[in-house]
Amino acid sequence: MHSGGVRRAVAATAVLASFLTALSACGGAEGSGGTEAARPAARTHAATAAPTRIPGVGDRLQRRIPAGSRQVVAVYGDGKDSAGSTVVLYTKHGSTWQRERGWAGHNGKKGWTTDHHEDDDRSPVGVFTLSDAGGVLPDPGSGLPYTRSAAFAAPRWWAKSHWHDFDYVIAIDYNRVKGTPPNDQTRPEGEKKGGGIWLHMDHGSGTSACVSVPERAMRYLLRTLDPRQRPVVVMGDRADLAA
Repeated sequence: MHSGGVRRAVAATAVLASFLTALSACGGAEGSGGTEAARPAARTHAATAAPTRIPGVGDRLQRRIPAGSRQVVAVYGDGKDSAGSTVVLYTKHGSTWQRERGWAGHNGKKGWTTDHHEDDDRSPVGVFTLSDAGGVLPDPGSGLPYTRSAAFAAPRWWAKSHWHDFDYVIAIDYNRVKGTPPNDQTRPEGEKKGGGIWLHMDHGSGTSACVSVPERAMRYLLRTLDPRQRPVVVMGDRADLAA
């Protein structure tokens, strides 16, 4: 190529480079090559990055999670007056929370409340520690103190679908004394505030106030929750959780 052609080629290359730099600075043009191709990767990374907070939980309840807690069972109620919920176990690694397992579950048959009372058929919204476990069946390898007793058995005058509800239970520390079997009846805040609220086995519909999950979930939680990790449950309908 003669010298004039070389100069024209160099000039053209410089103009093209300047044009592409301008596009990049403006975020790229629709349908352009390299700059747009890099964007989906950035979005994907942001979407999959481990959260530093429990997803779906706002400042009010987030602040109530103990600083030393590294296991959270989050119960996401479908709605204020709904008995359906999703239960997710999160474990903290460093400063981020990793989703371990999730299951479909149920809560109080009338939904949720921020002012629970005996026999209102609603589950209490809040953050509660998980300290004790038990049930009708032998200990499956629980990390929490486990009390086996026939006294946990559901009354046989209940519908047969409920007979195995309490084969495995984990006490939710609402209006109870920690360090006692889940079926201890002591109510520090009085009987009117209710009590005996547990994680227990699911029977396919709403509960009186407890949270229920499938048997495989109860076995997994019993074997996984570790008192040294200060496990808690964060529970409520999605709107109250996010507030």
